[in-house]
Amino acid sequence: MAEVLGKDVGVLWPEVVRRAVKVGSDRELVGVYARRSDLPRTLFRELIERAKTRLWFGGFTSYFVWLEVPNAPATLGTKLDNGADVRFLLGDPASPVTTGRDRVEATPLTLGTRIAMSQAEIAKSPTPLPVRISDRHIAMSTWIFDDDAIVATHIGAGLGQDSVTLHFRRREAGGPFDRYVEHFEALWGDAQVA
Repeated sequence: MAEVLGKDVGVLWPEVVRRAVKVGSDRELVGVYARRSDLPRTLFRELIERAKTRLWFGGFTSYFVWLEVPNAPATLGTKLDNGADVRFLLGDPASPVTTGRDRVEATPLTLGTRIAMSQAEIAKSPTPLPVRISDRHIAMSTWIFDDDAIVATHIGAGLGQDSVTLHFRRREAGGPFDRYVEHFEALWGDAQVA
């Protein structure tokens, strides 16, 4: 608006207004959650159902998807058959990074077990879903559905559900959403085919 009117942003949007109204890259931030488990229970299911072109799962295990999204393997297979780009970037169960994180989490349901359970669910898809493994995303998970991204940043010894989680929606080129897409693509490019 400032550009169209030929006025300085500071004149059009005084500081008090800028603090109350999102005017920059922060417009992409839809929500902040203290824990991934605080996300609305239906959010992942809704994002998966709505997505038409891109469904990227960049969680180290993405184990919770199978618990929260009914019939996910068939739904994702259908999305892939209909031309969507469906990808799973899982953790490497044999990596020393995974073993080290298991010691930190100290839970009977190990990362390797959760990864294996995700692989078993993915294998149920009627159309084979692309899967790669890496240990580079142990501290941050990124799930992208068309123009929505869920990003979970892992904290201390907490499990994935305890991660501070952000929800972004693309509003501009080069904004935070696009940066997370670049992040996922870089990890995907370096990952091993499972």
